[in-house]
Order: sequence, then C-alpha cells, then structure tokens
Amino acid sequence: MTALPEPPPPDRVRIRFDPDGARPREVRVPAGATLFDAASWNGIAVDSTCGGHGTCRKCRMRVVEGDVPVSRLDPRAFGPEELRAGWRLACRARAEQDLRVEVPPLVTRPKAATVGVGRQVILRPALQKRCVTLSEPTLADQRTDVERLRDALPDLELRVDLPAVRSLARAMRCVDHTANHTADHTVTAVVVDDVLVDVEPGDTSGRLFGIAFDLGTTTVVATLLDLATGTPVAVASRLNPQQSHGADVITRISATMTDPTALDRLTALAHQGLDQLAGEVCADGEVDRGEVYEIAVAGNATMTHLALGLDPEPLGVAPFVMASRSFDGLTAADLGVRVHPRARAYVFPALGAYVGGDIVAGALASGMDRDRRVRLFVDIGTNCEILLAAGDRLLATAAPAGPAFEGAAIRCGMRAAPGAVEGVKISDDDVVLQVIGDVEPVGLAGSGLVDAVAAMVAAGLVDGSGRLVTADAPGVPPGLAARLRQVGQERVFVLHFPGDDKAGDPARALYLSQRDVRELQFAKAAISTGWQLLLEEQGLTSADIAQVLLAGSFGSYLAPAAAVRIGLVPEVAPVRVVSAGNVAGEGAKMALLSVRERAAARALLEEVHYVELSDRADFNDRFVERLAFPL
Repeated sequence: MTALPEPPPPDRVRIRFDPDGARPREVRVPAGATLFDAASWNGIAVDSTCGGHGTCRKCRMRVVEGDVPVSRLDPRAFGPEELRAGWRLACRARAEQDLRVEVPPLVTRPKAATVGVGRQVILRPALQKRCVTLSEPTLADQRTDVERLRDALPDLELRVDLPAVRSLARAMRCVDHTANHTADHTVTAVVVDDVLVDVEPGDTSGRLFGIAFDLGTTTVVATLLDLATGTPVAVASRLNPQQSHGADVITRISATMTDPTALDRLTALAHQGLDQLAGEVCADGEVDRGEVYEIAVAGNATMTHLALGLDPEPLGVAPFVMASRSFDGLTAADLGVRVHPRARAYVFPALGAYVGGDIVAGALASGMDRDRRVRLFVDIGTNCEILLAAGDRLLATAAPAGPAFEGAAIRCGMRAAPGAVEGVKISDDDVVLQVIGDVEPVGLAGSGLVDAVAAMVAAGLVDGSGRLVTADAPGVPPGLAARLRQVGQERVFVLHFPGDDKAGDPARALYLSQRDVRELQFAKAAISTGWQLLLEEQGLTSADIAQVLLAGSFGSYLAPAAAVRIGLVPEVAPVRVVSAGNVAGEGAKMALLSVRERAAARALLEEVHYVELSDRADFNDRFVERLAFPL
C-alpha cells in the first residue's frame, strides 16, 4: 500500500494569547513566526529588554495547547520542570501549528520618580486666555471679526489661521444663553505665544491647562498643570510601550535599521503612551481634554525622533547627527496626544545625539547654570548623561552604561516593581533585603544591584577586581559562606532562598552571579570615566565637588553611600550626593509655566560645551583603570 504524502505545512497558524488579567486574543500569523513577533504585531505586551534577540531572557510564555520544541536558549532560562510545563522564550519559540499560549503580566507601572528637584519660577506661561467684549458690527463699523479681536488685544500681534477664524465667527454669533455662552459678543481668546489657538464664547479665562511629559526610554511621566495658578492637578506614569523593541535606545535604533516597518510601530507606540497618560491625568483631574491647550515634552534625542516619526539611524552611527536640535511650530497632534485639536507642543531642544532634551530640562530645573559651586549632574541609565558645572563653564558628555541599571542583562534582574529588591544589607551571618511592596522577593532592581555589590565589597565577598570569593576563602563568616554557591560553572551569591530552604537548588533562588558583578563593573567604569575626564578637562578633582545630583528614577532610589562605595560617583561625603528625582519632568513643567524658562533652555545650548568620549584615544585605557572597586 502506497503511503499518503505528508500534508503541506500551513501557510498561516492561529495563536490564542491568554494575557494574565486581560481578555484572550486570537490572531493569525505566518507559520514559523515567533511568539514574540506575533504578540508585538498584534499589540500584546511582552516583557523584553533586548528587543527579541534572546539575550535578556525576559519574554517568558507558557504553551498550554500545541507543541513548540525547546530551543537552545530555553534551558538557560527555565528548569526541567518548567520546560515540561511548556515554558518557552517567546523570541525563540516558532509557531508551526495552532497554539494556545499564556502570557505573564507585564509590569506597566514600574516604581518611578514623578517629582524632582526644581526651582520657583515666575508664572508667565506662553498659554494665556484673554476675555474681551467686542463691539457689535454696524453699517458704520464694518470691521471684520478678526480686526475687532486684534483691536481689542493691541498688545498682541496675533497670527490667525483658518480654524481660528472659524471659531471666532462661531463665538461672535453664539446664541446659547448659558453661564459661559452669551450673545453680547463677550469671547475668550486662547493664545499660545502669538498664535490664536481658539476663541470661546463667554468668559472661560479661569480654565486653562497644560500637560508636561517626561518621555523616558523606560518610563513616561505626565503631569497636568493648572496654568492659571501654576499648580499641579494630577500626575501619572507608565512603562514606555516601546519596551518590547528593546530596553535601550541603541536596540530601538537597530530595530528601525533592520525592519522597514519598525519606525512606524515605534512612533505609534510613543503616541499611544503619551495619549494614554494624557487621558489618565485629565480624568483624575476632572478636566476635559479640550481644555488642555499646550503640552511640553522632555525626552532624549532618540525618544524625541521616534515620537516625531524621524529616522533615528543617524543617531546610532558616527558622526551621530540629529535631524534638528529644536522643533518649532509643533502641535500636540504631531505627538499623537488628543487634547484640544489645535493645542501647541513645546519639545525641549537637545545638546547632542546623546545629551538630549531631557538633560537640558534637568539642567534647567536644577539650576546648573545658576550656581558658582562645582556641581556634578549624573542621569544614570542605559545611556548616562553627565554635566559638570564649574564657575561660568558647563561641560557635558554621555557614557554608554548599558542596561544593567534597568535590570536587563542581570540574571535575576527586573524593573522596580512589587517583588523587586531595592536595598541590601549584609552582616556577618545574615542578609536583609528591602523589597518593593514588602512581598516575597522575586528579582533584583537596579538600586538593589548597586546596594548588593557595595555590601559584598564591604564584607569581603567581592575583591577589588570584582571577583567573587569562594566559600572557603579566609575570613568569610559561616553564615555567608553557605550563600556562596555555583550555578552551572558560575559562582553566585544567594540573596534569598525560596521558603528559606538553604539546601535547595541555588538555580531556583534569587542570586547575584559573577557575570552580574561584571555587568555592573562595566557600567560604573563607563560612567566614572566620563565624570573623571570632565573633571580633568577643568583641572579639578573629586575633592573640589560641592554636590553630586543623581537624576532620574534610578537615581531617586540609589543609596548615596553605595554609589560612592563602588566608585559610581566621585568619592565625596554621602551627604553631598543628592537624589534629584525626575528633574526632566520638573523642567517640562517649568517650560509650561514660564516663557522665561524656555529662553533659559535655549541659552543652555550655547553655554554647554559637549565633550565627545568616543573619539578620545585614551578612553579605553581610562575605562580599564576605572573597572576596579575602591577598597
């Protein structure tokens, strides 16, 4: 009997995604597509920091119906029981048949700094409302509506476009006799700078709002401001939706270089994140979206380019050229934010491809150009931006720190969310963990990583070269020796045994590996090389520094003593190390509150001298010198 031929493989397969806490989604994708791509194409959130390259091991999914073979990388991420239960790395799991897949919840609200160091400003927003009563047209006075409005506002040289003319004509002839709508030609002109944004019937001058955004690589923060009083009304934050395309700007730039459709997707995701937060703060503040007439955005150059739909590739390759330092005439709609249809948008100018508008905003908020003391500003992240203020001179540079501080590339790393360890103390016989949410620890946040390594260096568990000692090394207390174990061929230090089972498999425990320590060493060496070279450029030493400002969400939760202990910041008294918080967001608020501050931001572009590290012949040697931990 002749065997029947095998049926041809399907062209497309069905995948049912069951996201934790959300409705199931069934999609059809080309056979052979990875689960990671299938989820990304259909807007299903997947945890990933490497952009689907198989290096972060965060994109965990469980195949509950159908079969996906175990890939080469899966055993590095899962134990034998988990593999048998169907757990796979989504970026390595190819769908060759119909599947049903469970998707773990993605933390979209990581612990983030929503406020930071700022300055008092004189309230003088670019946005203003002017209530005027216009004279009624007569045969003897046939001035146009626009002429009447301009004559009523002689101190403004209004630019009036067609939509504004339409709104003026409607407002002039409104016959709705409600509290704010009259027929006596009383109208309120909404003006941003010299642009007539809208004309509203009646007196609405008490209702004018703006939204300040900190568009971070990891986290986006929005603050709704009442621009009549200068007070914040509501604040919200969320994980940047672009995370599925990588944790750092280089990975996202690379995605646009390898995939022609990636730029449009990344732009759409940026718009989605900004618009979602705009809706949240308006709802929390009980403000109609249409009452928001201006937004301000502070973001690094890559985030700004992606949000505006600009190709970021030139930012990622030498000579690192931006499309533009500043962007004029933008509207909120250009950034996908649905507020007033003609709301304006102010985007902070950038110093360079890797010292962007977020750093200009941070320098503005922290007054780096207004203090005669020697001050160091360090925004720690995947790309670390550094500013040195020394007298009347400002120097800036950027250091490639990598993703260690975001929990990526760390074996048990995670974002700052419930269950993440953010502080570590080590005594002779015990390890005490500070865990976000006071729950069972499940991973290590960036601040916890720095704290753990600093404590291990102080306890003699890590030597100056960054090498973990063995359990039988001289001077290691017995209580800590039991935590010095091996996972495979790699030395690890166990921070937490599940169920307090110290005899259990260390691979299932929460631990810090030798490779994790090396990742932190590389990151801190890049950063310390950056600030050291800036100090030398000015003929200064660490002893001259009066204050170190740690900016951003990571800097807000980093213990100053630990940062000094491992050499991440200069060796100064910990009291001189100040957590500046979300200074980029504070700068964005200041830009909405005062046109003078916008002028100061523009002035910073001329005042700051940028020092490029990548073309320095001595950078690699200096980097190697800074790898060791101070003892």
